[in-house]
Amino acid sequence: MPTCDCLIVGAGVVGLSLAYELAKNGLSIVVVERGELGREASWAGAGILPPANRATAQHPFDQLRGLSFERHALWAESLREETGVDTGFRRCGAIYLGRTLGETAALRGLLEQFREEQVRIESLSEAELADVEPALAGALSGRRARAAYFLPDEAQIRNPRHLQALVAACRQRGVQFRAQAEVVGWRTQGNRIVAVETPHEVISAARFCVTAGAWSQRLLKLLDTPTGILPIRGQMLLFHAERPLCRRVINDGPRYIVPRDDGHILVGSTEEEVGFDCRTTEAAIADLSRLAWELVPGLREATLIRTWAGLRPASFDSLPYIGRVPEFENGFAAAGHFRSGLYLSPGTAVVLGQLIRDQPPEIDLTPFHLARG
Repeated sequence: MPTCDCLIVGAGVVGLSLAYELAKNGLSIVVVERGELGREASWAGAGILPPANRATAQHPFDQLRGLSFERHALWAESLREETGVDTGFRRCGAIYLGRTLGETAALRGLLEQFREEQVRIESLSEAELADVEPALAGALSGRRARAAYFLPDEAQIRNPRHLQALVAACRQRGVQFRAQAEVVGWRTQGNRIVAVETPHEVISAARFCVTAGAWSQRLLKLLDTPTGILPIRGQMLLFHAERPLCRRVINDGPRYIVPRDDGHILVGSTEEEVGFDCRTTEAAIADLSRLAWELVPGLREATLIRTWAGLRPASFDSLPYIGRVPEFENGFAAAGHFRSGLYLSPGTAVVLGQLIRDQPPEIDLTPFHLARG
C-alpha cells in the first residue's frame, strides 16, 4: 500500500510549490530532502520577478513566465492569509541599464520581447532616470550607463520568507517532510517506480517527482534518464544601510541590486561552472562590491552583513525540464530552471500538478520534456 499519493524528492522552492499545489487539490504528499528544507539555491537568490504577459505570450516558456508572474501575486496574498507570513512581494519596479555597447544591444533585444508581449517599458532620459531612481542620478551623463529603461511592473519577493510560508502552508495541508534524508536509490517494477531508498527508510508512493535542483541530474541518472542539468555557482552580498539608498531593482546584465524595505540591499550575482563547490571567493566578492559602489555610491557607507553562494541548476538549452520521466508512467520531474527557479515555481507547480493529477496541462510541456538530453 503506497505511503502517499505523491512523493517529492527535493524541498527547494519548486518542490515546496508543487507540494503546496498538490495538497491544495487533495493529494497526500511526502517531501524528502537531502539537507534542510528550502536552504539551497531557492534560499540564496534575490527574488526578482520580471513582468510577463501570458495573454500575449507565444512560446510555452513565455506562457510559463506569464502564468508564474500572475500566480506570485495571488500566492503572496494566500500565503499571508494562511500562515501570517508576509513574503515580501512588492511591485517595486526596476531599472535596466546598458553599460557597454554589447550589453546595450542585448538589452534592446530583451526589451523588444517585452514590447511584443505588451509589457510596459519606458525609455529614460537623464532627468527621468534621476526622478525614477535618484540613486542613479548622473549615471548616463557620467558614463556609468549608456541606456536606461524602466519596467514599472517588475516585482520582488523575499526568498527566505516565501520558503518559510510555503513550508508552513504545506504542513497545514498535511504534507509530511523528511529532512536530512538523501535519496540513494529507487525501487522499480517494470515501468513503475514503487519506492525511494534513503539511509533510514524505504518510502513507497503512487507517484514520484524529482525537484532536487542541481542534484536532479544524479537522481534521474539512477532512472536511466540523463539530462543536461549542471550546477552554476552564484555568489551574493548583503548590505545594510541606515537610510534608503535606492528603491527600485537595478538590473545590469546578469547582475543586480535589490533593495528591501528594511534597509537591506542584495547585490549579485556571479555565474561560475565549478561543480558542487558552494564556497565564496575573495575575487568575486570584490568584483560585486565594486559593481555596487559604482552604481550606487552610497553603498560605500553601508555595512556588508554577509556573503554566500548558491548552486543554480542550469540546462544546456536554457529551458527547464518539466514533465514525465521517460519509461516510467508514474515518474515526473521539474528541474533545470537556472536563475529562474523561484520566479517560475508557481507556474511550474500548476502545470506539473495538472499532469500528475492526470489533467491536461494548460501549457504545452513539449519543449520541456526530459528526453531531449
